[in-house]
Amino acid sequence: MSVSDLAPIEFLCAPEDLGVIAAPVPAREAMPEWFRRLAPVDKHHLSTTDNALTVKRCMPFLDALMAGWILPLAATVRIDIRDNGQTVDTGWDFDKTMVSNHHAYQVNGHPMQPRPPCKFHNHWTIRTPKGWSCLFVPPMNQPNGVIEIAAGIVDTDEYTSLINFPFFATAPDGLYTLEKGTPLVQVIPFRRDDLQLPGLVRAETAAEAAERQRIQRATGAGEGWYRKEARERR
Repeated sequence: MSVSDLAPIEFLCAPEDLGVIAAPVPAREAMPEWFRRLAPVDKHHLSTTDNALTVKRCMPFLDALMAGWILPLAATVRIDIRDNGQTVDTGWDFDKTMVSNHHAYQVNGHPMQPRPPCKFHNHWTIRTPKGWSCLFVPPMNQPNGVIEIAAGIVDTDEYTSLINFPFFATAPDGLYTLEKGTPLVQVIPFRRDDLQLPGLVRAETAAEAAERQRIQRATGAGEGWYRKEARERR
């Protein structure tokens, strides 16, 4: 089955919100500006001992950026962090709730404590085909330095209602503004059956060791081996 044969992931909002709140976009269309500007080769560092390649040429980094969809912040939110992160107040001008609080006891022992758990209210309902769920993670390889979403999985083929996103404020004390459209959550749809792939832990065979060594040597012999030979075209 090709991608074109699959039913799409759908993002639904209230009629009055369409064109008002920031809309989800494919992650490949939401590349961070610093990455767009980055040169593939930093010529200032090119030498006989340094090929000066930047992360722009790192396909695993790029593929993480491009995976799934980006759910942006629906409307601008101001976040006031005080008391060494232990107090977080929020405000906004939009006419729907954007942030509320969880109780500290709900994450007792979490490494982020004493920073309190908070929650962004999402105004998009997400629907996926039968058998598909969504993994929600902070936008990969593009932290905003102010907040970090807690990861989660939802069976979005059955739970067809609004999903809110817990987060921790991670910035130093101060007043911060997260603008409408700020990448908030990366949405990665997947077949639940794929999670049942069995695993095996063992020592490699001589043939597998030879293959590993060949790939390592081919990667070092010329730039771009993984991109040209091993990576499926996106």
